[in-house]
Amino acid sequence: MIAVADSSPLIILSKLDCFDHLHRIFTRVYISIEVYREVVVSAAGRPGALEVEKADWIETKTVQNTAGFLAAQEESSLGVGEISTIFLAKEIRADEVLLDDLAARRLGKVEGIEVLGSAGLLEAFYMGGYLSDLRNSFRLLLAHSYIDRRLLDRRLQALGLPPL
Repeated sequence: MIAVADSSPLIILSKLDCFDHLHRIFTRVYISIEVYREVVVSAAGRPGALEVEKADWIETKTVQNTAGFLAAQEESSLGVGEISTIFLAKEIRADEVLLDDLAARRLGKVEGIEVLGSAGLLEAFYMGGYLSDLRNSFRLLLAHSYIDRRLLDRRLQALGLPPL
């Protein structure tokens, strides 16, 4: 399976020491040039920068539909990273797009793309046996992102685990 990732999931997974689990689920992860600049160049020395730069299973690609991409930038309140991630996912027909921003997730779904966020990734790592304590990972996620605790509690309960 292949995925296209925005910066937020890459940074959060790095902070939670779960970055390398991505490669266990996805054979290849693509990022746009814009996401590369956000994570590796502009945030050099911060969580995620070195991991993304060194991961040989992450490939940087340029969005081909530049006219559509530029028009979407002007029309949308989303950041350049989110927009380029959605465009790239559509262009390469990715299996999943990794996005945390709620508006970007909604747009991805409208565009017919399967969307997975950091919480969903942690859940997939847990279900795959790569993560032993989902509750603790969700607690750490709360500390490093703007996610609704009630959402995490619902996901835990769906798996038969006690809420946070």
